[in-house]
Amino acid sequence: MTITENRHARAHVDGILIAMVFAMALFGVIAVCVATFSPDSSTDGSLLNHIFESSYAERQCLFLLLAPLVVGVITAFPFDILRRRAEWFYWAAFFLLAVTTIFNRAAGVKAWLDTLWGYTIQPSEFMKLAMILVLSKNFARQDRPMSDSRSFIHIFLIVIIPSIVILMQGETGSLLVIIFMFAVMMYFANVSMKTLGILGGLAVIGIAALAAFVVIAGVDDYRLNRITGWLNPAEYSSSDAYQQTMSKMTIGSGGLTGNGMFVTGAISQLNYVPADWTDFIYATIGETWGFVGCIAVLGGYILILLRMLYLAWFTRDKFGKLIIIGVMGMLLFHVLENIAMTLGLMPITGIPLPFLSYGGSNMMTNMGGVGLVLNAVKNRSLNAAVNTPQTLYNPYRIHKNFKTRAY
Repeated sequence: MTITENRHARAHVDGILIAMVFAMALFGVIAVCVATFSPDSSTDGSLLNHIFESSYAERQCLFLLLAPLVVGVITAFPFDILRRRAEWFYWAAFFLLAVTTIFNRAAGVKAWLDTLWGYTIQPSEFMKLAMILVLSKNFARQDRPMSDSRSFIHIFLIVIIPSIVILMQGETGSLLVIIFMFAVMMYFANVSMKTLGILGGLAVIGIAALAAFVVIAGVDDYRLNRITGWLNPAEYSSSDAYQQTMSKMTIGSGGLTGNGMFVTGAISQLNYVPADWTDFIYATIGETWGFVGCIAVLGGYILILLRMLYLAWFTRDKFGKLIIIGVMGMLLFHVLENIAMTLGLMPITGIPLPFLSYGGSNMMTNMGGVGLVLNAVKNRSLNAAVNTPQTLYNPYRIHKNFKTRAY
C-alpha cells in the first residue's frame, strides 16, 4: 500500500478541528455556569446574566477568550524551532515544576503556583506538552527508538525525572496522563514490543512496591483512601466514596433528556457533588441534559480524537506525526479517566475533562496541544521536504510492506 500526494496530505490549517474544539469549549462555559448556579439566583434570567453572576463562569469565559490567542501563537510558531529546541521547552517546564515543589507551602497536593490577581498555574499541565515535544524529537531520530541501551536510558530519564517531581507534588492524575501518553507514543514510534513489555513490567513493579510501602508504613495517604473507597463504595459512601456516590446519583437523576438548566433544587445547584464545575463537570451534564447530553459530549470527543488520528495518518514526517499522536493520547486519557471516575468505574484521580472542566492551566494546555497539532499539519510541506529516514517511515504497524512516499 502506498500513500500518494493528495488533498488529504496537503499542508493546511484544519478548520474542522478548530470548529469542533471551540464548540466543545463554548459548551463548557455553559456547563460551568449551570454547575455554579446559586440557589439564591433567579431562574428567569438570561444565559448571559447567569454567566455574569458566576465568578467561575466569568473566568472560564476569560480563558475561552484567551484560547484563540494561544492556539494562534502556537500554530504560527516556527516548526523548525520546535524540532531543534524541544529541550528548551522541556527544561523550562521542569524549572516551573521544581519551583512549585520547593516554594509551595500547601499541605498535601503542591501542584499550583500563585500568580497575579489571585490566579494560579499548574506547571504539571505544561509539562505534558513539553514532554510531547521532546519525546517526539527523540523518537524521530531512529526507526527503532530505545533499541539500544543509550537511547533507552536517555528517553527513560526524560520521562522519569519530571514524573518523580510530579509524584512528590501529589499530582497522581498528571503522572498517569504522562505514563499513558508515553505508552501511546512509544507504540506509534515503533518501539519494539519487548521494550514495551519491559517498561510495562517496571511500571507494575514500581506501583506495587509503592503501594506496599504505604500499607506497611501505615501512611494515611489520600490516594490509597480513594482506591479503598472505590473498591468499597457502600462502606465508604459517607467519606472517601462520597463524591463518587453523589456523582452517580446526580447522573442517574437526569434520566434520558435531563432536568434542564438552572432548575431550583437540582443536585448540582445544592452542591451535593463537590467540585462539580471542575473534575466532576460530567455529573452536572448528566443531570442537566441527561443520557442524550452525555452521549453527545462523548460523541464530540470521539470526533475530535478521530480527526487528530486522521491528520496524523496523512502527516509523513515522524516528528510531526508523533506530536499529533501525543496530543491525542493526552486528551484520550483525560476523557476516559474523567468519565470513568464520575461513573464509578475508576478511582478518583483529579483529572479534569478537556475543554469542559473549569481551569485555566488545563484549558491553555489543551488549546496549546491543539495548536501543536495545527502547527504540524500546517507545516506538512516543510516536513516532507526533510530528507531523513523518518519521513519515509510508517509507525502504524498495519503491515510490514506499508510504505509512504516522500515528495
